[in-house]
Amino acid sequence: MSVINQLFTRRMAICVFTGFSSGLPLYLLFNLLPAWLRSEHVDLKTIGLFALIQFPYTWKFIWSPLLDRYALPMLGRRRGWMALTQIGLLVVIAGMGGFSPASQLSTIAWCATLLAVLGATQDIVLDAYRRELLADTELGLGNAVHVNAYRIAGLVPGSLSLILSDFMPWSMVFIITALFMLPGIVMTLLVQEPPLVIAPKTLREAVVEPFREFINRQGLRSALLILAFLLFYKLGDSLCTALATPFYLDMGFSKTDIGLIAKNAGLWPAVIGGMLGGLWMVKIGINRALWLFGVVQVLAIFGFAWLASIGYHAEIGALERMQLAAVIGLEALGVGLGTVAFVAFIARTTHPAYTATQFALFTSLMAMPRTFANAATGWLVEVMGWYGFFMLCALMAVPGMLLLFKVAPWQVASSGDLTGRA
Repeated sequence: MSVINQLFTRRMAICVFTGFSSGLPLYLLFNLLPAWLRSEHVDLKTIGLFALIQFPYTWKFIWSPLLDRYALPMLGRRRGWMALTQIGLLVVIAGMGGFSPASQLSTIAWCATLLAVLGATQDIVLDAYRRELLADTELGLGNAVHVNAYRIAGLVPGSLSLILSDFMPWSMVFIITALFMLPGIVMTLLVQEPPLVIAPKTLREAVVEPFREFINRQGLRSALLILAFLLFYKLGDSLCTALATPFYLDMGFSKTDIGLIAKNAGLWPAVIGGMLGGLWMVKIGINRALWLFGVVQVLAIFGFAWLASIGYHAEIGALERMQLAAVIGLEALGVGLGTVAFVAFIARTTHPAYTATQFALFTSLMAMPRTFANAATGWLVEVMGWYGFFMLCALMAVPGMLLLFKVAPWQVASSGDLTGRA
């Protein structure tokens, strides 16, 4: 079957819905929450500390064995957890906008924490479902489709919701944003439970065996290097975009500018980059893709530094909007390429017998810099300024690239190998 024909299958359509449902809560925490707080005059240090609310995405592997071991009474082991988390996300998102950042900031923090717990739990089960749904030969393309839908979901809280906030109360904006969880809920009710590969018989087996299998398969030294790579590969990019929306606001752009220009300028480069990345990996292999796409990610950080060097715009015209669109487009292309290769690497490293726990562990390591380091970004910007901050982000991208010499050597092309299991 050709690549084009593989794109138009029921399994790839399901990957669209899993990606969209997975991306919406996280982009809400990334984009909409900081913009809401900043527009209500919350200081940058506090907004930066809100990154700690993403803590569940970092430590979701702790409770991921529960989702491997236990099934809810209805819909099956995967679909039951999918429905529970998606309905919970709809309710929490809809209710969050009813609180005031000026007087109820702690309540908003608790709501955001619950949203992060539900979103992280949804990611665990969606990743496991997708891995069990796709054949090994479909992993690369399926993950590319998932990542692209994930990025497209960011248009809701990062574009549509921001535009709506200029014309209606924030409480209504959050209700409308929450309704975009409905397609995922409908998908969960319509799809079938995937074939069961292995169900752990005890909770101890669900906790211990995924780690033992990974270390035995890779060897201790290689396993540690892989875990370090997962931690550092996207560190610079993650830091760079942590306060992207407040950065655009501080450069003089309005929320409508951000919604119409910045987010949409980033959509098609990310989608095209993601799909091209999936196709290129078939030709050049995951290892070389990680090298090439990683370089694009680093170059994109320098685009932000250049925009910061220009400084605040007292008036926003066509030139300023074009500059912003160019910087965001390059960053989106880099992230689109790099994320597809990175997720394919994670899928290659995951054993299908322990899908939920291993996938959760690896993606938790990917999220760890975003949670802990990003909490200090507000302080770093106030100390170093935006330009110095972005140059630091570029420097922080170096360790992950150096680790490629060990975990993904250029000479080992692994062409077409999207599973990594010899």
